[in-house]
Amino acid sequence: MGRTDYYDDPNAPMANSLVVAVVAVVLDDDGRVLMIERTDNGKWALPGGAQELGESVRDAAVRETREETGIDVEVSGVVGIYSDPKHVIAYDDGEVRQEFSICLSARAVGGTPTSSDESRSVRWVDPSALYSMAIDPRMRQRIDDGLSGQAPHVD
Repeated sequence: MGRTDYYDDPNAPMANSLVVAVVAVVLDDDGRVLMIERTDNGKWALPGGAQELGESVRDAAVRETREETGIDVEVSGVVGIYSDPKHVIAYDDGEVRQEFSICLSARAVGGTPTSSDESRSVRWVDPSALYSMAIDPRMRQRIDDGLSGQAPHVD
């Protein structure tokens, strides 16, 4: 299923759903960031996805990271809550989500980078190399916030 992100775009479709999504800024012992190349839009992103019924935000971040990357993580904190209604995500099936994403910080505790149906490629990336990668601006904000060490972002 394809995906198109819109931000503050007057031509964006109107949102018709709101789904709790979770992403994680995962660091390894060398300070590199775990990144996936998404299969739905070809852009680089943090691992994550929708929270399922019966699981906590923490459990969703651990599950989604393992599913998309093969890496086991331990959640260590909150990076921020991103809910700007000017950001909508349109999917090929007609769903248009208003952004609602909780970003957590985590550290890798095991596993081997492995791609999945949702991740064409999985890489540990030095923060200095992130700016040469195709990353959606709203995702880049989460990464920057996660690496900054500042108080959690809320919008």
